Amino acid sequence: MTNYIKLPAVLLLEDGTVYHGKAAGKIGTTTGEICFNTGMTGYQEIFTDPSYFGQIMVTTNAHIGNYGIHDEEIESGDIKIAGLVCKNFNIAYSRKISDTSIQDYFQDENIVGISDVDTRSLVRHIRDKGAMNAIISSEILDLEELKKKLAAVPPMDGLELSSQVSTQVAYEYGDPKAAHKVAVLDLGVKKNILRSFDTRGVFAKVFPAKTSFSEMENFKPDGYFISNGPGDPAAMPYAVETVKEILAADKPLFGICLGHQLLALANGIGTMKMFNGHRGLNHPVKNVIINHCEVTSQNHGFGVIQEDVRKSDKVEITHVNLNDQSIEGIRVKGKKAFSVQYHPESSPGPHDSRYLFDDFVGMLKK
Repeated sequence: MTNYIKLPAVLLLEDGTVYHGKAAGKIGTTTGEICFNTGMTGYQEIFTDPSYFGQIMVTTNAHIGNYGIHDEEIESGDIKIAGLVCKNFNIAYSRKISDTSIQDYFQDENIVGISDVDTRSLVRHIRDKGAMNAIISSEILDLEELKKKLAAVPPMDGLELSSQVSTQVAYEYGDPKAAHKVAVLDLGVKKNILRSFDTRGVFAKVFPAKTSFSEMENFKPDGYFISNGPGDPAAMPYAVETVKEILAADKPLFGICLGHQLLALANGIGTMKMFNGHRGLNHPVKNVIINHCEVTSQNHGFGVIQEDVRKSDKVEITHVNLNDQSIEGIRVKGKKAFSVQYHPESSPGPHDSRYLFDDFVGMLKK
């Protein structure tokens, strides 16, 4: 393990910027869109969040791996990030309940990373230049060869990725005798979303991304949930059509993150690739309906077009980001349907917004 961490590694960005460091995790090469998360904790939940599929994650906290890996702290079945960039990759850990080290975890999951990078400089660069593709390698150090490999990587804009992380077979979660049933369209759902339903007396059936509305209706759910997930929402006409059918049937509907963007598209509101996106645990959001502020957990590189939302006669704004005024929540006029761009289930992050699950359950009761 020590030999791996001491091997040289290189990070090359699409604009030609190069960072040198040391290998972390598996020795190899990986590519993806580079992004950064400002959270101070929750690295394992971030690694396993399906919304990060296809992305190389830069962690801004100086120490990653210092509290080890605990099997219960996962948001999906395996690591979903394409690679990791960090300052200190800590193999040693002291938390007694942890099951393994981050190095063993990455090697078992075939994840390539680079440590000993000046992440402060890197994040400032990405913040100023915007999202771009990148390549990490601890087996190829020749920059010209890496440039050729990087040039072949498609941009995130236009990619449909949810069907790659969605379950392939429908499954159930929770107590079948629960008071309410919800059909979950899995576009990359986090486990804590399902836990949040279970703790509120909701029995969920999770369906593959491309399941039709009619097939989900056979479950006879009281309502529908459209999950978070990776990729470009505009490249998912199949999911937009499903949301339209749910709305036409006047069923209660709740969407989170990608689900928020799809609800917007289903109402004629466009989406766009953000310059950098929002990824962290401390984003301030205002609920404009009740004039209340929340500290939120966020993870998205796409958003809804503000002008489209403000001109729409089909939806009303419920939540606004206080940093950049982006639209963080909408509800459909005359329907029992709403969505938020952020993650009320958190994990990691603050619990300020978990009342949204209670609001949805309230709709199911009615």
